[in-house]
Amino acid sequence: MERNGITEYFEEVELTREYDGYYYSIPESITIVILGSICGLKNVNQIHQWAESERVSEFLKERFGIKRIPCYYWLLCLMKMVDPESLNRCFTQWVSSNMPKKAEVKTVALDGKTICSTAKMEKYTNPLHIVSAQLSELGITIAQKSVTGKSNEIPAVQELLTELNIKGTVVVADALNCQKETAKIIADKKADYLLCVKDNQLNLKKDIEDYVQDPDLQKGMKVVSKTEKNRGRIEKRTAYVTYDIDWLYQRSEWEKLCCIGAIHSEFETKKGRSSEWHYYISSKKLEPTELLHHARMEWAVESMHWLLDVHFDEDHCRVEDKDVQQNLNILRKAALNLIKQYKSTAGSKKALSKIMFDCLLEPANILKVLGQNQN
Repeated sequence: MERNGITEYFEEVELTREYDGYYYSIPESITIVILGSICGLKNVNQIHQWAESERVSEFLKERFGIKRIPCYYWLLCLMKMVDPESLNRCFTQWVSSNMPKKAEVKTVALDGKTICSTAKMEKYTNPLHIVSAQLSELGITIAQKSVTGKSNEIPAVQELLTELNIKGTVVVADALNCQKETAKIIADKKADYLLCVKDNQLNLKKDIEDYVQDPDLQKGMKVVSKTEKNRGRIEKRTAYVTYDIDWLYQRSEWEKLCCIGAIHSEFETKKGRSSEWHYYISSKKLEPTELLHHARMEWAVESMHWLLDVHFDEDHCRVEDKDVQQNLNILRKAALNLIKQYKSTAGSKKALSKIMFDCLLEPANILKVLGQNQN
């Protein structure tokens, strides 16, 4: 990334009201928020205090050409002016332009997250719910779309899919998004889907469950098991797949459906043993190992949501302006993307929190995360 490379990607961001940008630059303000988020700072107030410190302000001036640091009030006002949809487009273009050249992406995961603090705010008739799309193998978020309330997630996912280049990937989503229209959109975009089937598609789930649980039919399915041990917990995951679906009367209702599968997860801890079954449909003839891989990749986007809460305390963000909430969500994901890319390219085994703290203690470490030369 070139010097001041962050700022240039946000030069075309659109505003919700007129602003001449004479005194404070909005692209530079966005850069300040991203850099502050790389340092693990949780809100605009902390970011402003960090940026106006003598050491950091000199660093921002020398390395990013940012000569004027907005006061807290102005930094918040500038974040209010930024149109979230426009910021998302700039963000998506930035991610696309800086993708690792040899990156092999097989899975695109979609999931929604409700920002819990907005449920208690008078200005929100419904809590703010943000749907994100992630390149799972890289752990990189590529786009997001906000809606009011989880009940609106289905059309938001479908709209997001129409905007993304997902050709050649397997799109994974939770049971809420196991929808015929969603499957059709994915197929039309020349991608494949792997959708978890639960009670919102009750008849489909029951048919797959009856097939998989039949001992004779189960013997004819492809199967593979994988056992993992982590912090005293042992998990055995067994995947079953079959392409024998002529008997499935709903198959014609699902675009290009050609495979059904199941994963049986068995857990063993000090408290005892437990197990659960998950059922799937796919437009790709998956091998059992592929089913295990792509199903696991669905959790990657959930992990990102967890990181937003752990590192930025997003669920307790008290900003009552909807646009600021959305914009901060996007810029925090930008910071996480940069840190994850740095970890991957540098082969760093440090935890994200330690990398963030290193950047907070020494601003020059931010340049390492950005892949810039410190000389």
